Amino acid sequence: MEEVKKKLYTLCVDGYEPEITKLTFPLLQLYANKIGAEFVVINERKWPELPPVVEKFQVWEMALSTHKADWHIFFDADTLIHPDMWDVTAVLGKDTTCSGITSDFTPMRFKPDEYFLRDGRFIGKGNWCAIFSEWCLDYFIPPWMSTPYALSDSQLGYIAELATNINLTVAEAASGVMQPSHLIDDYIVSRNIARYGLKHTLISEVGARYGQQVAPYLWHQYLHDTDEKVVKMKQVLQGWGVQIATATVTAEVVA
Repeated sequence: MEEVKKKLYTLCVDGYEPEITKLTFPLLQLYANKIGAEFVVINERKWPELPPVVEKFQVWEMALSTHKADWHIFFDADTLIHPDMWDVTAVLGKDTTCSGITSDFTPMRFKPDEYFLRDGRFIGKGNWCAIFSEWCLDYFIPPWMSTPYALSDSQLGYIAELATNINLTVAEAASGVMQPSHLIDDYIVSRNIARYGLKHTLISEVGARYGQQVAPYLWHQYLHDTDEKVVKMKQVLQGWGVQIATATVTAEVVA
């Protein structure tokens, strides 16, 4: 039987918070090992003119060239994964894209364009977690796919304008840590689902089919500053009974 090739990516650019990654990276590495995936850290910016979250879409170019695989998995660098978390790719069809625990209603989160309106499902995604196969690379295709690493002035302007289609929730606005530009990647993947008619499900929905919960195994909160997030992460780890040792992280660093 041919081995299934998997890649697990995260993004860590501009010296992203080491107090966070020293808690999360050993668990990301452990999960990658558990499911037979290569752990890949993207730490170089290709589009410094744009918000850092846009750098997640380097995955699309890499998946077409240097990092071809059966499955591509992305988790934000501030995601905690319980060591008991199960392999989603083992029970997910390659024709279906997958994200975290919940979805937003697009008309609340974004200004629907013709793709959202034509699709009619109005699926709004948080892009802290993404799982898709080689069949569904469109899930992470950037709007400038014809010129992956060289954007014209007009394309840069177009990407900047995407933020005008994003509506912060009351909680996000009150947090003081969020701007619409921070959610451009959410908008792009949500629009890709609609534009390309991609099948989509949640890890929580996949788990429910097998009587498995997800919330106890994944933790990601984005409405906190770094200090508060680190405190909460340590509380979660204590509740899990998980100690972060000086684990060896053997990720391939894309730089």
